[in-house]
Amino acid sequence: MANGFFNVPALQNEPVLDYAPQSAERFKLKAAIKEAKSTVADIPMFIGKDEIRTGKKMEIRPPHEHQHILGYYHEGDESHVTAAIDAALAAKPAWENMTWENRAAIFLKAADLFAGPYRYKINAATMLGQSKNAYQAEIDAACEMIDFLRYNVTFMSEIYKQQPVSGKGIWNRTDYRPLEGFVYALTPFNFTAIAGNLPASAAMMGNVIVWKPSENQVFAAAVIMEVFQKAGLPAGVINLINVDGPKAGDIIFNHAEFAGLHFTGSTAVFQTIWKNIGNNIHKYKSYPRIVGETGGKDFVVAHETAEPHVVSTALLRGAFEYQGQKCSAASRAYIPKSLWPAVKEKLLADLKTVKVGTVEDFGNFVNAVISEKAFDRIVSYIDNAKNAPEATIIAGGTYDKTSGYFIDPTIIEVTDPYYVTMREEIFGPVLSVYLYDNFEEILDVIDNTSIYALTGAVISQDRASIDLALNKLRNAAGNFYINDKPTGAVVGQQPFGGARGSGTNDKSGSMLNLLRWVSPRTIKETFDPPREYVYPFLKEDL
Repeated sequence: MANGFFNVPALQNEPVLDYAPQSAERFKLKAAIKEAKSTVADIPMFIGKDEIRTGKKMEIRPPHEHQHILGYYHEGDESHVTAAIDAALAAKPAWENMTWENRAAIFLKAADLFAGPYRYKINAATMLGQSKNAYQAEIDAACEMIDFLRYNVTFMSEIYKQQPVSGKGIWNRTDYRPLEGFVYALTPFNFTAIAGNLPASAAMMGNVIVWKPSENQVFAAAVIMEVFQKAGLPAGVINLINVDGPKAGDIIFNHAEFAGLHFTGSTAVFQTIWKNIGNNIHKYKSYPRIVGETGGKDFVVAHETAEPHVVSTALLRGAFEYQGQKCSAASRAYIPKSLWPAVKEKLLADLKTVKVGTVEDFGNFVNAVISEKAFDRIVSYIDNAKNAPEATIIAGGTYDKTSGYFIDPTIIEVTDPYYVTMREEIFGPVLSVYLYDNFEEILDVIDNTSIYALTGAVISQDRASIDLALNKLRNAAGNFYINDKPTGAVVGQQPFGGARGSGTNDKSGSMLNLLRWVSPRTIKETFDPPREYVYPFLKEDL
């Protein structure tokens, strides 16, 4: 065993490539897209050392080109969930006893693989499988993924360095043990980096994982597993299953060794899981850690001093990048009546230049929503707004799923600040705007309109109004932005998460999240222990 207090490599966020015309990265990415589309992928489950192919093959189709088949993934059943748990628990002793620097080296190598030979493969898989344009894929599947892996290694080392003080004749120390059992990682479709980080962050701390990715993200999830294996991750540490969610839950949440949940997804699903865990609490060896980032109904509030072009840009990017399918997407805006004409003019003019279409045309700013189910749900909000007296569609409102699930960027101007599109998470390219008279009063409305508290932004040139918003909206957003859109959190710079209906606010991209995946043990060693029970105060006066 090597002995030493090891310093990890110096931190730096991964540079974002811009994919400009004639750039080398543009050519490489287009080649990776062409290669991915020219083959038919056959994606197994990864359980222990085995690749499991059940023969029950489920189609993977690009949301923007649903007549094309990218490949198939093999769907499993309850037996595969049990097998994944068994494989994880079998791998646990060796993994948790591996020195931390060797665990760190695996994930640092994975980061370098994503930065180098796998950059275009993971970006292409994300673009095709999840309908992300080149830039959105780059900041997610490449850069954020790399940042999570590298920063988490640093956070891990900083946690291990946190040690108690010792009195004379005593050595106190803290041992940061992994959880006793296995962790279930349940990941979403919208961010490849989140899909990789949820199992990896817990595994990095010595835990073993059963990972179920979204069926709409399996194409890129398979690349993540390929990279982890290439980096030297031992078999069984992370087990990827493609099993129906409720079926998987029936096995996992009734297992005595269930030790933690790392979740990103809808609030309703998270609440259902939490209830299930609570009902089964007597079955577990220990109290499970429950970590979740869920929905958002994220706001932008502009002050009368805001620059109209700053407001319109924040709204267009914040609401419509990745078709509004970000938990942090700007979906409700509050604009002073005096400022709205200028903001509206700029916003509508810019929207006329926005192109909607396939990811393979790099000129398209907006692509397809993830599935027909999502398309139909989003369209229902738009159609209802067309017939609502409190709502007026001033942009978009059009859609087509003939060749792909395309919904044009839609802006709804509402006269009721509590109209349904101001309250409910739509998760699509729909922005609702309410015009207000009084800034302080509208802050109270914002704070009480939604069950969520994920992200929000204030745009103003007046410092007093910014200070007022920061205080009155203290609990309305876990990530708060000043003079910027409410999306685009960067690992290590803006740790991400919200409270209320938006989750447990355990801040991915920070040490706080990794602390949830350890169970500290305090050790006290006394060098010259007492040899009799009598304390001095018990002795008689002379």
